[in-house]
Amino acid sequence: MSAAHRGSGRSIPSSQLVRYGIAGGLSSVVYSAIFLGLAALLPRSWAAGAVPPAFVAAAALGFMLHRRWSFREPGSVAPVQGRADRFFLFQGGGMVLNTLFTWIITGPLHGPTWLALIPCGTVTPLLTYAIHRRWVFG
Repeated sequence: MSAAHRGSGRSIPSSQLVRYGIAGGLSSVVYSAIFLGLAALLPRSWAAGAVPPAFVAAAALGFMLHRRWSFREPGSVAPVQGRADRFFLFQGGGMVLNTLFTWIITGPLHGPTWLALIPCGTVTPLLTYAIHRRWVFG
């Protein structure tokens, strides 16, 4: 099996990265749909208010998918005993980051609401993968 390597010298199966990407993609679709739907009801400068409910829904789905599928051991069907408290603590940091991206783009920069989805859908998932791998599901 091919593997990607991370800084600690332990290898990560490439299949795990693919599963994480698929699960994260599904969570991102949920986040985007809820965020855009709620943000459409708010003045653009208040779009950051749509982040928390969208993020909570996506995080709940993400925890279930990552615990049962993304981080499971190869050949196992048993869910990984991920720590929900740690997962949601670290996801809280992601929610703050997404709120900040959204506020900057739709507030001071006067950008369209959808533009906030670009850093929220790229930067935040890249940062949270390493945290999830090491401190939540590792």
